[in-house]
Amino acid sequence: MKLPVDFLRAARRELVEAAIWYENQHANLGTDFILEIDRCLGVIAEQPELFALTHKDVRRITVKRFPYSIYFRTTAERILVLAVFHHRRSPAVWQRRI
Repeated sequence: MKLPVDFLRAARRELVEAAIWYENQHANLGTDFILEIDRCLGVIAEQPELFALTHKDVRRITVKRFPYSIYFRTTAERILVLAVFHHRRSPAVWQRRI
């Protein structure tokens, strides 16, 4: 069963800011970033248990081609994205959201 995916406001902002940054670096790179995020979200929605717990009840998928990970929490009803996070940022930032 495919679960719906919701975002924390901070995670949505991270996604948008990263896409804009990539688009400013090269035409269509922001679109490529969004497409890869969408691919990851599809995998998460179909098989969230496939990904190991990384911190408490939070799971992570690593984004291909871009230095980002998506951190998420699963319930029986939905997936909640806590962060779309660059690998060089301190994890303490997203960990404060849980």
